[in-house]
Amino acid sequence: MRPAVAVVDDASLIRDSIGLLMPGLDVVFAAATVEEVVRARPRADLVVLDLHLTNLDQPPGVRQGIAAIRALTGCGYRVCVYTQEERRFVLAACIAAGAAGVAAKALPTARAEQLFLEVATGGTVVPQPVVGILEVLVRRDCITLLSERQRQLLHGRARGLSYAQLAKRLYVSESTLRGYWLDLTRSLSESLRNLTPGEIEHTLGLAPGDLLEFWSSETTDTAHWWRTGAGTQHTL
Repeated sequence: MRPAVAVVDDASLIRDSIGLLMPGLDVVFAAATVEEVVRARPRADLVVLDLHLTNLDQPPGVRQGIAAIRALTGCGYRVCVYTQEERRFVLAACIAAGAAGVAAKALPTARAEQLFLEVATGGTVVPQPVVGILEVLVRRDCITLLSERQRQLLHGRARGLSYAQLAKRLYVSESTLRGYWLDLTRSLSESLRNLTPGEIEHTLGLAPGDLLEFWSSETTDTAHWWRTGAGTQHTL
C-alpha cells in the first residue's frame, strides 16, 4: 500500500506535480501553508514540507521554517523537509526541531521519492552535511550513547564512504550496515533534539550566539523565540 502524503509548498507546480512524478506516493492533501494542514488534519503518513513558504501571495504570519516543523510534529505528523536550503546548520536545525528527514530539491525525482518513502515508513533521512556535524559532536563526546561499531559507521558515512566500501572495511554485510545506519540516525536525531545551542557552539568551536537564528527550543504562534543555555531570549 502506498503511504498517504500531504504536501506543503507555496509553489503550485510542486503541489500539483509530486503525485504525478512520484507514483509510489499517494498524495491525499496539498496546501500552500502549514495552517491549512493544521486546520484540515488530513490522515497522512508523511508531510513533505517546503522550508521557506513566504512569498508576495501568501497571507502575513504564515508559519515556515522551524515554526512550521514544530506545528506539524505537534499534530503528530512525520515531516520530511524538501528544500533548496544548503546551509548545514539550518538543515541540522530542522532535525533538531523534529523533522524525520531532509531532502534536497536538487535531487533526481526518483531519489527524492525513495527518501520520502523511507521517512513515511519510519526511517530517518539525515543529509550528508548534517552527518558531518553529528560525527564531530560524537568525536568530541557531546553525544556519547554509541557503540564502537556505530562510531566506525558514522565516521565512514561522514566521509562519504558507500555501504559497499564500509562493508569491506568492517567485515559485515551491506544489509547489516543499512540496519545499523537506520538505528544510528534515529538515535542521533533524538540526541540532537536534546542539545542546547550553547552545547553545540562550545563543541564545534563557534562563537556564542552563532546558532541562535537556527536552533529553536520553543515556538509560539506569533513569534520565533530562541533560548541560549543561560536562558536569554531573542525574537527574530
